[in-house]
Amino acid sequence: MTELIYLKNGYQKECEAAVVSANDKTIVLDKSIFYPESGGQPGDFGVIKKGSEEFKVISVKKSGGDISIEVDKPGLNAGDKVNCIVDWDRRYILMKYHTAAHLLSAMIHKHTNALITGNQLGLEQSRIDFDLENFDREKLLTYFDEANELIKKNIEVKSYFMPSEDAFKLPELFSLKGKLPPQIKELRIVEIVDVERNACGGTHLKNIGEIGRISFLKADNKGKNNRRVYFTIQGA
Repeated sequence: MTELIYLKNGYQKECEAAVVSANDKTIVLDKSIFYPESGGQPGDFGVIKKGSEEFKVISVKKSGGDISIEVDKPGLNAGDKVNCIVDWDRRYILMKYHTAAHLLSAMIHKHTNALITGNQLGLEQSRIDFDLENFDREKLLTYFDEANELIKKNIEVKSYFMPSEDAFKLPELFSLKGKLPPQIKELRIVEIVDVERNACGGTHLKNIGEIGRISFLKADNKGKNNRRVYFTIQGA
């Protein structure tokens, strides 16, 4: 099973690792600094170095308990010792958007009790879908204002692990409509201190003050009880 470095420290930019298996351009490492595409967050890019040779990371996905990494060319083999370097600028933007999505969702849920039905993070804008019957644009803008006022307070973001049997007793940990599979033994909790906490396996900031300012772009009606909200981050 791949050790998930990104889950413990989203700010770590590189690590040493060993190739566990290789099949043409697809490899599995004993540890991964690269985040796999999951939960609406795109997978990381970066490079893997073996000596003086570089392999570009073009796709990262989950594969059972392992992380499957596709590189741009063959040449890595089981047993190789490598140096992994994440595309930090890209990762950091996605961290900003992911933490911003948690904060904004918390504000919307606080006032409407709406749960999330889908989301997609991007580098220039992101979207969140809510299980919401009625949409009031003016009220929505006040939720953005509330989120931005909290950003000014530089609130800490913490992450820790909790046994799933304990987590499932706390419905506030699950903002997604529908719960995570009960066979997961341990869940990672991301907490914006005194604001919200949520089960999440993504990469996040250490402080919401790093976000900048969240700006409303538009909102769409995607069908009965489904409202899609688009936002961007100024300066991201």
